[in-house]
Amino acid sequence: MPPKLGHDEHSVLIADDDDLFRSRLGRALEARGWEVFLAANSGQALAAAKEHAPDLAIVDLRLAEDNGLDIVRTLRPLDPTLSIIMLTGWGSIATALEAVRGGADHYLSKPVDADQIIAVFKALPASGSSANPPPSVPSLGRVEWEHIQRVIADCGGNISQAARALGIHRRSLQRKLSKYPPAR
Repeated sequence: MPPKLGHDEHSVLIADDDDLFRSRLGRALEARGWEVFLAANSGQALAAAKEHAPDLAIVDLRLAEDNGLDIVRTLRPLDPTLSIIMLTGWGSIATALEAVRGGADHYLSKPVDADQIIAVFKALPASGSSANPPPSVPSLGRVEWEHIQRVIADCGGNISQAARALGIHRRSLQRKLSKYPPAR
């Protein structure tokens, strides 16, 4: 395993299939003095982790045809001191718990910026995996709202179809949608 960087220098592996997000986040972290390694799939992510031994891995939950949780489960045994942050555009409490149980140190919902990631990295214990839950878990109301929005998007905006998929009456879904989204 290659040696870690100097005391004030850090390296990061960004594994995300969204080319624009991955490159922008990489440039933002490079501008803050980080050495950045980019990966678009699990094969690239694992190869980069083995070759460069980064201090931090940022892994998207959904990587095209790959599952980010599988990457986290593979990365953790490679380097127990590696800090791992799981990202997703469709956050839920269940996936957050699964990510942390699988070896992730923290879980963030997109959109996220470089400063948020650095703040989370600095707050993580130096030894890698933590037994503490993430400090900011979204409220149950917020998780429900995000889940409803995802189902509606999956149904192409069809409220009746989304209500059937959610197992609730169409009018109940419309009432939920008429309210403002809950705060985090």
